[in-house]
Amino acid sequence: MNTPTSPPGAERTDGSSVQIGALVPLTRPGWVEAGQHLLAGLELAVREINDAGGILGRPLELVVRDTAADPQRAAVAVDELTRLGVAALAGEYHSVVARAAAARADALGVPFLCSSAVLDALTEQPTEWVARLSPPQSRGWQVYADFLLGAGHSRIAVAAQPSVYWASGTRILRDYLAERGGTVIELDMSALTLPAVCDELVDNRATALLLLVGHPEPAVPIVKSVRRDQRLAEVMIGAPAGQPEFAEWATLLGDDSAAIPFLRYLPKRLGPLGARVETALRERLGEAPSFVAFEGYDTVAVLADVLRSHGADRARTVESWPRVAVEGTRGRIRFSRTPGISVWQWAGTPVQVVDRDPAEPDRFRILHAG
Repeated sequence: MNTPTSPPGAERTDGSSVQIGALVPLTRPGWVEAGQHLLAGLELAVREINDAGGILGRPLELVVRDTAADPQRAAVAVDELTRLGVAALAGEYHSVVARAAAARADALGVPFLCSSAVLDALTEQPTEWVARLSPPQSRGWQVYADFLLGAGHSRIAVAAQPSVYWASGTRILRDYLAERGGTVIELDMSALTLPAVCDELVDNRATALLLLVGHPEPAVPIVKSVRRDQRLAEVMIGAPAGQPEFAEWATLLGDDSAAIPFLRYLPKRLGPLGARVETALRERLGEAPSFVAFEGYDTVAVLADVLRSHGADRARTVESWPRVAVEGTRGRIRFSRTPGISVWQWAGTPVQVVDRDPAEPDRFRILHAG
């Protein structure tokens, strides 16, 4: 398998640097824009740490591998990075890919700090080797369900593709809403045409349609189809997985990109560190940074703090998860054991429901927080 490597000069094997393996989706079918933002955050934090003296006088370096949203490719990358001697693994955006990486990290005994993936069952069994910054899907999607109910939606259709991640999201929504008088209608996008989706929404009297599908296909065509059906003028479209977060969404959909609520993991206001990092990320990316870029920065900030305290010893890094107390861009990061979650979890991740303002699609409106 041809696995893309780091830029020239980014990998050294002479022991002069402390290396972190970075798993990032940088090519299709991975969500490339998310991968670029994640990598920008990782790289910015590495640069700042090295400007401040590195890790105990040694430079910190990223060894980047493109997962392309392929679980098998990610597992192979974990094997390779482990052989290269990385002190820890970081990153990954796609939940099913992060799950494969976490399983290999656990089996090989290498620390993995997952930046962005939210699937509750990141590993099959409890593990000491994996920690996570993003909130578990059950927490974030229950916040989203509270938003739906508060907005008056109790008959909710989900347009879903076959996937562990989408199935998990559907189950969370169905169970949570059922206890509160809501109904979830499942639309199988592997079997329905776009006109059939619109007909199903009408027939089931759904007031909201949630996109539990890939981006840009078929999410963008679904939005266009529903927006153009006059029978569905009052139907709210939502995207809890965050498809509208990135600029490509607005580019592809124009005015149709607005008023589609999604989950974002940022506080209402950034503190001084977050504001400074936002400015630096904006300069690096040439556009407003997504929450994924902040997740990347915070990942390296946490690992650097652990490595400064304990060196590059993998076992000592893992032992330090419960003692982490790092000021991140979105709040103070501490890890704990959360019921039902198999990895060390940051329980304080901020969660928002936001959308793009119809009057100004490049501006986000905070609709709900949890």
